[in-house]
Amino acid sequence: MTCIRCQHTTCVKAGSFGKRHVQRWKCTSCKSRFSEPHTKLTRDMFLSNPDAAMRALQCLLEGCSIRTTERLTGLNRNTIMRLLVVAGERCEKLMDREMREVSCRRLQCDEIWTFLMKKARHVRKDDPADFGDQWVYVALDADTKLIPAFVVGKRSSENTQLFMRELWRRIADHRVQLTTDAYIFYRKAVEASFGGDADFAQLTKLYGDYGQQGNERYSPGKITEVISKVRSGNPDPDHISTSFVERQNLTIRMQLRRFTRLTNAFSRKLENLRAAVNLHFAFYNFCRIHAALRVTPAMEAGLTDHVWSVAELLEQA
Repeated sequence: MTCIRCQHTTCVKAGSFGKRHVQRWKCTSCKSRFSEPHTKLTRDMFLSNPDAAMRALQCLLEGCSIRTTERLTGLNRNTIMRLLVVAGERCEKLMDREMREVSCRRLQCDEIWTFLMKKARHVRKDDPADFGDQWVYVALDADTKLIPAFVVGKRSSENTQLFMRELWRRIADHRVQLTTDAYIFYRKAVEASFGGDADFAQLTKLYGDYGQQGNERYSPGKITEVISKVRSGNPDPDHISTSFVERQNLTIRMQLRRFTRLTNAFSRKLENLRAAVNLHFAFYNFCRIHAALRVTPAMEAGLTDHVWSVAELLEQA
């Protein structure tokens, strides 16, 4: 081996580093240390080593954490997170292009909670504004199980209005039946985006107190009453429900490791959280066969005629 500094030809081995055990050398003349030439794994890995990238993304899509994926694939965790960001950006572009003029009749909306870096009670005044609670607004078509729109951010009036604008511009017929939970800012957001076109109702669920203590506090409370309120239009009372979108929350927590409760797999960067959510919903819509439908939601909605692979999903973006 030739020294890269003094060009001396007598060098001795000086250990190795990395998962691929890249050899390091020490020059006997100038005493400098250097590694042998090797290819770095970067954002262009989709082109240079697509098989490894697909394996890593498949692990993430099946609910593995970053470090578990690192152990299974042999890739460095930083490389895996860079792949996640690239895949999330591509899926965001794909969803923005494909989710246009979607035919929906009955839409259900809900929010699912997570947190960034630390929970809200631990956030200090000098922490970044993104730290603490984060919410994913999700809209689901009750018939096709398609997710036409979603938004990641704080639970606020601005993000609720952004979510409704995204939903409005993605569906074809705005005369839909729309059901949300009792979150107060939905009334203003639906009125601003849909006007009087939507048959809009809100559902309030009241839970009883079991007097739970200890570990039982994680058990779901008993629903004592369900109150539905019609806000605009004439919604069908039989379809005023948020059951399907609440079941979708379970799918998110099962398939996205950073949404699993009582773990240390939470997100540290908002960019990574959004990338993971983009990848999950694109995979859910186009690649994952729904158990009840026997096809993907995108096929049921008429957006495609076949089940996409993860590779095809990323190539289409």
